[in-house]
Amino acid sequence: MSSPIHSFRKIAVAEGVSYILLLCIAMPLKYFFQFPAAVKYVGWGHGLLFIAYVGCLLVCRTKYKWSFKRTVFFFIASLLPFVPFVVERQLKKEDAI
Repeated sequence: MSSPIHSFRKIAVAEGVSYILLLCIAMPLKYFFQFPAAVKYVGWGHGLLFIAYVGCLLVCRTKYKWSFKRTVFFFIASLLPFVPFVVERQLKKEDAI
């Protein structure tokens, strides 16, 4: 059985990838090629991953007694492109322990 940190790492990577896909592929398809379905479906998937990210963040905060500052940093990381990968790398060290 995987730890909550391991699950959070996987979700962080998936959420980061979905955000980059949304910004770099789906949005240009919508606005430059009049293909709004790309944003609809990629955005829907990203939204689900964002909810999973926040849910797993709260589980980890409770289980591992993470500080408020750390929790806020990890939350803000989900709102910025590429930063979820920093979170994953940081948690990878903790998951190995």
